[in-house]
Amino acid sequence: MSQQSSESKPSQTWSQRFETALHPAIAQFNASIGFDIELIEYDLTGSQAHAKMLAKTGIISAEEGDQLVNGLEQIRQEYRQGQFQPGIDAEDVHFAVERRLTEILGDVGKKLHTARSRNDQVGTDTRLYLRAQIQEIRHQIRDFQGVLLGLAEQHVKTLIPGYTHLQRAQPISLAHHLLAYFEMTQRDWTRLGEIYQRVNVSPLGSGALAGTTFPIDRHYTAELLEFGGLYENSLDGVSDRDFAIEFLCAASLIMVHLSRLSEEVIFWASQEFSFVTLKDSCATGSSIMPQKKNPDVPELVRGKTGRVFGHLQGMLVLMKGLPLAYNKDLQEDKEALFDSVNTVKACLEAMTILFQEGLEFRTARLNEAVTEDFSNATDVADYLAAKGVPFREAYNLVGKVVRSCLAANKLLKDLTLAEWKELHPAFESDIYDAIAPAQVVAARNSFGGTGFEQINRAIASAKQRFQQG
Repeated sequence: MSQQSSESKPSQTWSQRFETALHPAIAQFNASIGFDIELIEYDLTGSQAHAKMLAKTGIISAEEGDQLVNGLEQIRQEYRQGQFQPGIDAEDVHFAVERRLTEILGDVGKKLHTARSRNDQVGTDTRLYLRAQIQEIRHQIRDFQGVLLGLAEQHVKTLIPGYTHLQRAQPISLAHHLLAYFEMTQRDWTRLGEIYQRVNVSPLGSGALAGTTFPIDRHYTAELLEFGGLYENSLDGVSDRDFAIEFLCAASLIMVHLSRLSEEVIFWASQEFSFVTLKDSCATGSSIMPQKKNPDVPELVRGKTGRVFGHLQGMLVLMKGLPLAYNKDLQEDKEALFDSVNTVKACLEAMTILFQEGLEFRTARLNEAVTEDFSNATDVADYLAAKGVPFREAYNLVGKVVRSCLAANKLLKDLTLAEWKELHPAFESDIYDAIAPAQVVAARNSFGGTGFEQINRAIASAKQRFQQG
């Protein structure tokens, strides 16, 4: 390959120490403009704050500071209007902006990078980006919770089989089931708020790794960018990605919760369960079987969960062997972060639509389902225990009753009072009320239980917390 002279080389961000241009394939491999263009609005905002600080501290003149701020705003408008679309030769979004600024302002544009490195610049941009995305995701969580709360209020008295080991266990209120997901997403909402505080710390002014000789004012840029604090150590400031890993952990948990609910919807929509009907707006058909209606939304959410998990694992592996301070490996954090943000937001939106308008609970079928099994067996044992029979003795007795009922193809409700008394003299006619599904649910009135009184209390509590955010 022939060598290029320094005069014929394309523009680059590094010094004239290099005599030849990058090999085209290496330039392509090295570039991040294809994905970090996502940061351009945040890069422009951070650069405007940096320019104002340079002027405030006298590192550049006030006039130059104004020129830089206005030039950066011009680039913002050009980008929004589709007029600024940097290509691979720009390498990354930071150099693309600086090069365009120099085209607009000439030598003044070259002053923007004074007292700043791309290391602290990209760290600042990423934090500004993630800070905004966390707030959007928290709003989406609230939207989803609002739908869950609305459904819970409608279905306090709707019963649904409760499961353990995917076996019928005890009947519960459908509202109780939905509120369990409210509580999961409430933790997600709170967790993101806590992570926001650690994202909201400014590395700007850390330089490449050791700070700068210029009399900068890091507190001023942090104030302009509404950061809550500053990195105390410049090495940590340019190399820390704990905040990104924490976000990916939170994103993974959000996806866990959405995926668990998705799995249940898939079961509920099957003919074997028939607990919900999928509406046409949120389901598709088969290309060969005309009778089918497929639960694509929850299946896709369940599938997309794995990619977010993968990004978390990838980030942990990325960071585990990096010596201080900045290393080019950290370029790999962005695609993982961007894709996880977009995936979580898309899944939250899809699940909100699905539960708001894409499915309908078949209440008659649900209420019927809780009468088809032995999920009231524990209540028979509790009934005897309340009459003084030791619980373990009552438990064993009811186990024998269930076995005999299965052999006779009967349910507990089908036994005559004479048959009950034959099993134990403590049984009276009130056993039938005690094992009726609605009473089984209502009786579980311990704090946090599925009893109707508790459900109403839980809805009120959830509403209060919902309205706080």
